Amino acid sequence: MLWPQRAGQSAAIWRAIALIAVGAVLLTASAKFNLPLPLVPMTLQTLVVLLIGAAYGARLGGATVLAYLAAGALGLPVFAGPAGGLAPLTGPTAGYLAGFVAAAVVVGWFAERGWDRSVPRLFVAMALGHIAILALGFGWLAYGLHLGAAKAWSVGVVPFLAGALVKNALGAAMLPTVRRLADGRRG
Repeated sequence: MLWPQRAGQSAAIWRAIALIAVGAVLLTASAKFNLPLPLVPMTLQTLVVLLIGAAYGARLGGATVLAYLAAGALGLPVFAGPAGGLAPLTGPTAGYLAGFVAAAVVVGWFAERGWDRSVPRLFVAMALGHIAILALGFGWLAYGLHLGAAKAWSVGVVPFLAGALVKNALGAAMLPTVRRLADGRRG
């Protein structure tokens, strides 16, 4: 069936579509705040990816990042560079972009198990998300683009380590606070 039969199903589908759209817009905005580096720019995207995973869960978080990547592949200017298209998905940033999907799913999986309700546990979940991003980025640079492990490590991992720690701390502190405020308004 293409369309849900019950009103509740329809509302859930529209809610998911709205959340995916909001997440894709946030990812696009976070891509535009970047520090250009030789191969891969440093952006706020990893923070947003991790927050999306934690707030949306594994499936919706992964779907949101995939929708963002699809928008870029279709040519919309959503990536850190000036244009969209397939170049970011096949060039130096490809591994990191694939890592975004993995990170959203990993962090979302932990969040679904309650790790999003504790700052220290959410920090660990987000660190695992960052490891996924950096590992896929490193692997692509080292083996997909044939830069070699030493060069990929020095240009594709080391420059991002301090930022990853800061983004983990910021994200882990932000999400529970935002949730508490949202829960307080509902009551």
